[in-house]
Amino acid sequence: MLLYLIIICFSLILFLNCLALKPLPPWARPTELRLLSLCFWKEISFFSIPTSLKNSLNITTIIIPSPKLSFKHMMSTSNDHVEEVSGGAEMSVLDLPELVLECILEKLPPSGLCNMAAVCSSLRDRCMSDHLWEKHMKQKWGRIVGPAAYREWQWHLASRKDSTHLKQGKQRLWMKLFSFVRSFSWVRSKVHDTSKQTTTTRLPVDSNSIMSWYLALETGRFWFPAQVYNRENGNVGFMLSCYDAELSYDQSTDTFQARYPPHGRRPIAIECGVPWERLRAAPVDTSPHDLHISDCLNDLHPGDHIEIQWRRNKEFPYGWWYGVVGHLESCDGNENFCHCHNSETLILEFNQYTPGSRWRKTTINRKDHREEGNEADGFYGGIRKVNNKEEIKMWKRLWPVEVLE
Repeated sequence: MLLYLIIICFSLILFLNCLALKPLPPWARPTELRLLSLCFWKEISFFSIPTSLKNSLNITTIIIPSPKLSFKHMMSTSNDHVEEVSGGAEMSVLDLPELVLECILEKLPPSGLCNMAAVCSSLRDRCMSDHLWEKHMKQKWGRIVGPAAYREWQWHLASRKDSTHLKQGKQRLWMKLFSFVRSFSWVRSKVHDTSKQTTTTRLPVDSNSIMSWYLALETGRFWFPAQVYNRENGNVGFMLSCYDAELSYDQSTDTFQARYPPHGRRPIAIECGVPWERLRAAPVDTSPHDLHISDCLNDLHPGDHIEIQWRRNKEFPYGWWYGVVGHLESCDGNENFCHCHNSETLILEFNQYTPGSRWRKTTINRKDHREEGNEADGFYGGIRKVNNKEEIKMWKRLWPVEVLE
């Protein structure tokens, strides 16, 4: 037993001496060193080496530094039996290999990237790169932010630049006009205040970056266009419809404020507390005031799911209403003998309404379809076929509990 114990101790001494003579690479992580040290001392305590034997064998102790200590301090020991490593450099997260650092940054949430960007200029450039924020943009905002919202963001940036240039021009003219009236000390104090405001900006963000767009959406500063299912808190007059609106995010409630365009003489309608589930990006790039050009009419068969534009009168914007393609009155619904898809007449059914309701069914012409309707029943516009199963499931989830009149 004694011979076995001496062999283990001798092997451990040789290993520790090798660690002391070779400096650690700059990318070594302190957590790995702590784990290594812990494993060693667990092994030593397991064999219960007597204190006198430890002292006689002159076993050194590895001191594990914090990330801010230099490698010179890292390799020093408590009994000064290990050589100091000369020329050691301060260890930093920037000393990590490029691939390792990139993997770490890719796993950080948006708040973590913002915190890392405030550390130094090098990390700021890395943490603000578009390829890191593109993933977060798609994960959180991809379902409700579409091409229309991106165009609105570009227009917002362009208008802000124009207003900034105009403001700067007015400031220059103002300074020229009043420079002969105001005292030099007053001008100097204003310049000093301006410089103080500039220096307090902690994290300058490129306005054209994806990070800037993400933060503008996250903070609710940017109102973006999207569509809202069952607008105005599920008002019975808008059941199974989807209307365009401008949205602003509220971080405190994780909901949105919706601002609907005015209907005729009515003022802008505002709805608060709109949840994520009732939002979507516009499926087609058509303004709510324009007729959508239908390109699916010849492909529609009974049972197909559709959305159709509808508005109350010519002054109102269009909303998208859910329906299905029905059979002609002359058809008994038997699939083996049905020829409804060959007819120029197309039957659209809105089964959320009771049979006999004027809103239950409408008829359009496949070959010559334009806006059809009147002031009493409203006007039907363009049609889009719904093929996406997730969209169909969404309409089914919104189905009213009771049949509408």
